[in-house]
Amino acid sequence: MKVHNKLVRDKIPDIIKADGRVAFFRTLSDEEYISELDRKLVEECKEYCEDKSIEELADILEVIYAIAEVKGCSPAELEELRNIKGDKRGGFKEKIFLEKVEE
Repeated sequence: MKVHNKLVRDKIPDIIKADGRVAFFRTLSDEEYISELDRKLVEECKEYCEDKSIEELADILEVIYAIAEVKGCSPAELEELRNIKGDKRGGFKEKIFLEKVEE
């Protein structure tokens, strides 16, 4: 038996069952859920850093959308906030690397 102890996508228990295995799982409390989403975000970011795949970026977005939803923000609202911040501070397209600032 392999122990995972982590937040997984909604269909994972069904996928495990269809594979002929038995999954032991529970539904998290709201507090546990946000904590596990935070942990999942770190996990997915590490996975992206290791293999640089677009699929891992999609996983990161899925977790980000779930966190936003918990905080009462839709994907459209999140995108609007991203655009507002981009208008004020720019994006990352120009590849600017700040080395230092003299005061």
